[in-house]
Amino acid sequence: MINILTEEELANMRIACEITRDTLLEVEKHIKPGISTKDLDKVAYQYIISRGAKPGFLHYAGYPATICASIDDEIVHGIPSKERILEEGQIISIDVGAKYKGMNGDAARTFPVGKIDAKKKRLIDITEKSFFEGIKNIKSGSFVGDISNQIQTFVEKNGYSIVRELEGHGVGKHLHEDPEVPNFGHAGSGARLLAGMTIAIEPMVNMGKRFVTFMPDGWTCKTRDGEPASHYENTVLITQDGVEILTL
Repeated sequence: MINILTEEELANMRIACEITRDTLLEVEKHIKPGISTKDLDKVAYQYIISRGAKPGFLHYAGYPATICASIDDEIVHGIPSKERILEEGQIISIDVGAKYKGMNGDAARTFPVGKIDAKKKRLIDITEKSFFEGIKNIKSGSFVGDISNQIQTFVEKNGYSIVRELEGHGVGKHLHEDPEVPNFGHAGSGARLLAGMTIAIEPMVNMGKRFVTFMPDGWTCKTRDGEPASHYENTVLITQDGVEILTL
């Protein structure tokens, strides 16, 4: 079932998304060589609580942390650990959600750890740009497949590959709702987008081949060829004449 938000729900959703955005900004301040992903998780938890919200990921479907922290060839859902110490030249994707008065925000960014090489920087840049390509000309009456196709076309034109086993999704009263929002597909396909819908659009881009491996922890998804991956996500509101990005 696809939900259309009421004005009250949307007001609380905006706050949840603002807190989600600000949590990423707070975590970014602490990303440097020598810090553990567990310490970054603590930063996110404490910040979300300080804003009067709850971590959206913690205990969701059994997930044990506030953030997903995915390093280099880890695409998404890396579990924070005190043993995972960041090193110069790595990249780390941070995915986080905040829940406020029953409504959820969801967003992700990929950050450099210290100085990174030009190849990794370009990967991060193209992943972020693919999100904005995906929302071009999207409005009420468009289709999910329009977003999917625009992301895929841009990513592949730039020499990268799109992860197909994982996708974006509706978000609102629940962290994951209908519709599914793949990052590949055909224009004009999938669910029709209507004003008042909120969805999480999240390109996951591999430097190498698109194939993935799921790790024994039941969460972490890595590139099969060991090449780096990048993740960029925002929660957006569909409007009559466009989209509003709620987590920027």
